[in-house]
Amino acid sequence: MEVVIAPADRLARLAADVVERLVRAGATEGGHAVLGLATGSTPLAVYDELARRHVEDGLSFAGVEAFMLDEYVGLAADHPERYRNVIERELVARVDLDPADVHGPDGLAPDLPAACAAYEAAILEAGGVDVQILGIGTDGHVAFNEPGSSLASRTRLKTLTHGTRVDNARFFGGDLDAVPLHCLTQGLATIMQARHLVLLATGRGKAEAVHQLVEGPVSALWPATVLQLHPHVSVLVDDDAACRLQLAGFYREAYAAKPTWQGL
Repeated sequence: MEVVIAPADRLARLAADVVERLVRAGATEGGHAVLGLATGSTPLAVYDELARRHVEDGLSFAGVEAFMLDEYVGLAADHPERYRNVIERELVARVDLDPADVHGPDGLAPDLPAACAAYEAAILEAGGVDVQILGIGTDGHVAFNEPGSSLASRTRLKTLTHGTRVDNARFFGGDLDAVPLHCLTQGLATIMQARHLVLLATGRGKAEAVHQLVEGPVSALWPATVLQLHPHVSVLVDDDAACRLQLAGFYREAYAAKPTWQGL
């Protein structure tokens, strides 16, 4: 696990660099790049940067396949906060990524367990996710794997905690009752199969979760700690989110001394 501490705008550029390398390599080698997309506030700056590079630098997402982490259950297909619509608005409509190549769990499916199984199968059929963008909740959840989630979990139905619903109420005009109670989410084991995980966290409110993620014991109480067991994780945090890290000085020194050719 590599920890990079930098200003938020720099973190967004670093994450976009990872995505750009993947996309350009796929185009050059005739391969099939598969990108994992997260929602929430944290990834928005990354999507802004990717959209800028598409317009100004000709970064093309043609041929890229993308998979979303999660989806609310029961939101109408045209609801602005349905995650499929959020991703469409924040990224897909701003670049040349074919909407047909963007996949998400179906929160309106009549058979939700079958929809979850189909989503797992679709990820496998695509060859797995190359780069997965992640955020982290204040309680350490990643995707919608709330505290207590099995570290071996797969895509499934989950009940959202009250705290998560309170955090997300800001997207629903502050109306807690409008936030769905259930979601479909990739499981922790599903996420762990992606080849490179890029997690971003900013703000003092994420400091304890980041501390547990990087330096705490692996525990279902802090679900994101399972990422410690992944061979290629980049944790990108600003000063506020890093303020609880005991080894922050070392992380800064290690990144400063890193060969430039190595990247993330």
